[in-house]
Amino acid sequence: MSAREKAPLPVLDDFPVKAVDTIRYGDTDMLGHVNNAVFSTFLETGRTRLLLHPRTFAPPGTGFALVRLVLDYRAEMRWPGEAHIGTGVTGVGRSSISLAQAIFQDGTCMATGETVIVLFDTTARRSLPLPDDVRAALEALAMR
Repeated sequence: MSAREKAPLPVLDDFPVKAVDTIRYGDTDMLGHVNNAVFSTFLETGRTRLLLHPRTFAPPGTGFALVRLVLDYRAEMRWPGEAHIGTGVTGVGRSSISLAQAIFQDGTCMATGETVIVLFDTTARRSLPLPDDVRAALEALAMR
């Protein structure tokens, strides 16, 4: 049995930031379940909730760039319904933020993800160190 199979699946309440997205009929594929590519869109919804709404952690002239995504599919999602996304910080580096994420439908964990994003200077096109106030605010959203 692999480590992935042994680890208990998270529940939505494990995450400090929660978001909801609508599962659209167009998200389904010819097999009738939500297409695998849509799962990463749901994770984006979760990251956006954490980083950009209702406040933003990106100083003017910067943004966040996704540099790593690991996604494990746990169960088949179906239309209609809602995707509930949990997101929490697992690490803060010089310019990077590591996140744990999970997608739920009807209380069941459908997928888990690990993402890494970096603060990015939109003019110079390179990463930037996270400001101290941003670092402190992100650390307050750490997974417990």
